[in-house]
Amino acid sequence: MSFLASSLSRIKPSPTIAVTNLARELRAAGRDIIGLGAGEPDFDTPEHIKEAAIAAIRRGETKYTAVDGTPELKAAICRKFARENGLEFEPAQISVGSGGKQVLYNAFMATLNPGDQVVIPAPFWVSYPDMVLLAGGEPVFVSCPEQNGFRLRPEDLEAAITPRTKWVVLNSPSNPTGAAYRREELEALAEVVRRHPQVWVLTDDIYEHLVYDGFVFHTFAQVAPDLAGRTLTVNGVSKAYAMTGWRIGYAGGPRELIRAMATIQSQSTSNPCSISQAAAVAALDGDQSFLSARNEVFRRRRDLVVELLNRAPGLRCPKPEGAFYVYPSCAGVIGRRTPKGESIRSSEDFARYLLEEAGVAVVHGAAFGLDPYFRISYATATELLEEACRRIIAACERLVD
Repeated sequence: MSFLASSLSRIKPSPTIAVTNLARELRAAGRDIIGLGAGEPDFDTPEHIKEAAIAAIRRGETKYTAVDGTPELKAAICRKFARENGLEFEPAQISVGSGGKQVLYNAFMATLNPGDQVVIPAPFWVSYPDMVLLAGGEPVFVSCPEQNGFRLRPEDLEAAITPRTKWVVLNSPSNPTGAAYRREELEALAEVVRRHPQVWVLTDDIYEHLVYDGFVFHTFAQVAPDLAGRTLTVNGVSKAYAMTGWRIGYAGGPRELIRAMATIQSQSTSNPCSISQAAAVAALDGDQSFLSARNEVFRRRRDLVVELLNRAPGLRCPKPEGAFYVYPSCAGVIGRRTPKGESIRSSEDFARYLLEEAGVAVVHGAAFGLDPYFRISYATATELLEEACRRIIAACERLVD
């Protein structure tokens, strides 16, 4: 009998982390690898945020804090929600965790019973279904194809809901596609949720500030305030503020749920890092002007990558509304052969070919629940993106029928 828990058989390691680690290992072995797998801004954390952390260290703020966030950070989060989203929360309605991933995990662990279902639009961030499975729930995938803008339609949501549905997950802008929901689209989804009082909505807004071409971001509770009592609005400082390693995520929601999430956290990690929390206060309350300048860099990179990938034989790359990913179709290379005579039968085969033959690390689409696609993160230096795209184009040109 295995020593390990049977629940491990239901989940797998994060494919995005696996690709990033493989690229790192190959570089260490001397290979010339351009890694486009990590969802991490290449910008540095802004100086005023780093200075706030240093000041907190010097003040001796190195002790345990409240389990799910300091009063100062919870107050800053309340101000952020009011200022940017029109959402009114009290500190007792705020949860702070060691990254957005922990906040999501806490929510599922605190609410899911065996047999409970969670509707997850596909393509999806790789960790949603595994967290649901670990919590004893059942992920229910709803295909959101490219012709629908990679977005969940109300009729498809209606068809997916059953009496066992407990959550619907909305991620906008999306990882992996960059697709984002317009206000009227969220309102249409809200009409469906209103008809099913057992259904709650979990919105993952971590890419909120990364939108382009005049797109106006809205979150679900903002457009459906009558459903705020069964909505958990999740966000964090990782992406917009280039603070991935600081590990601070947060959420606003009903008090009963927030208390339950705190109970889970109290018996797992306890409080997030005290210094990171002080830095997050500075991030949320401080100067936001740098965001627009960084967004302009990301927009130019997006346009560059989309334009170059659409030159590659067999690839088709739609232009996303937000985040820092593109999700190109590789349907046109399926069935072709590499110079070594190996057949490309799947997006995983294609990703392996790009890594081995072109030295470019991407994440295959099967990991995100919609194939044949692959994900590229353009949160890296522009010159590296140009070189990576040139390599991808050349690799596609070398494929034969």
